[in-house]
Amino acid sequence: MRMFRSVIAAALLPLLAGTAAAQSDAPQRMEKARAAASDFGARLLAELQKAMAEGGPVNAIGVCNTIAPEIAAEKSAAAQMSVGRTSLKLRQPKNAPDAWELQQLQNFEARKAAGENPAAIEVGEFTEKDGKPVFRYMKAIPTAPLCLNCHGAQLAPEVAAKLHVLYPEDRATGFAQGDLRGAFTITAPQ
Repeated sequence: MRMFRSVIAAALLPLLAGTAAAQSDAPQRMEKARAAASDFGARLLAELQKAMAEGGPVNAIGVCNTIAPEIAAEKSAAAQMSVGRTSLKLRQPKNAPDAWELQQLQNFEARKAAGENPAAIEVGEFTEKDGKPVFRYMKAIPTAPLCLNCHGAQLAPEVAAKLHVLYPEDRATGFAQGDLRGAFTITAPQ
């Protein structure tokens, strides 16, 4: 029995040491994930503002439909991590939250309801995804006035029509300024 414990301890020691080393760089991982989410958000906002200026809300729908995934792919490659968006009220089914993201989105809603500023809500932690250790980060996306053109309760008829064509199962409307529109989500290998 003693030999069995020694073998198990010897097998676990490298794993535990790797976990401790990964945990010690949590602040750096948090900063890197925060920067990736911020870069993605800033680039997306710039593209949305440009599209709005060039053709109004109907034109801006194309940014979220085609350009946002391109930006996410570009940021993912540059940061060597998975960069994306998710929400409790989806427009794009492929952005559906996994179990961890769903729990965090629900926690974000509870934190907002408790009075926390939605612009400051974030989480980062070491966990597992698909059986592999990873660092995961999420940053809340508060609904800004610009967002209400396509995500608000009252949509212009041409916006509603375009959304219906591109997203027949759209659930991402009815938001008010300050609501949690969703979150940026980052997954990095450990």
